[in-house]
Parts: sequence; structure tokens; C-alpha cells
Amino acid sequence: MAEFTCKLKQYRQIKGLTQEQLANQVGVRRETIMRLEKAQYNPSLKLAVDISRAVGVPIEEIFIFPE
Repeated sequence: MAEFTCKLKQYRQIKGLTQEQLANQVGVRRETIMRLEKAQYNPSLKLAVDISRAVGVPIEEIFIFPE
């Protein structure tokens, strides 16, 4: 799996969402959000898009992959 940096926690907190609330919005378990925030899980494109829309931030600002 490719190494990446995830800024989801920062943007989720700015939006005032808990992990549980975000998970419910995007249709995953809270544990999935927790693993994403720790960069332990590489999301599908659909999940990344759904998260991006939920927090109102472009995907490439949330999930940062080295070139």
C-alpha cells in the first residue's frame, strides 16, 4: 500500500463532526474513519469523494500522496 498523509481529522474537526457523524454521512463504520485519520487505510475513490464532499475540502488536500 502506498504511503500517504491524511489530514481528515483536521478538516472533520473544523466542520464540527465526530468520527461517528462523518461515518454515518459517508456510509462506513467509525473504525474506518479512525483508520483513515491514522493513514492506516487507503480509501476507495468513491469513499474519498464522499468524504471530500462531506467536509467541503478537495480530495487532494485531505489525502496527500508523495509524487
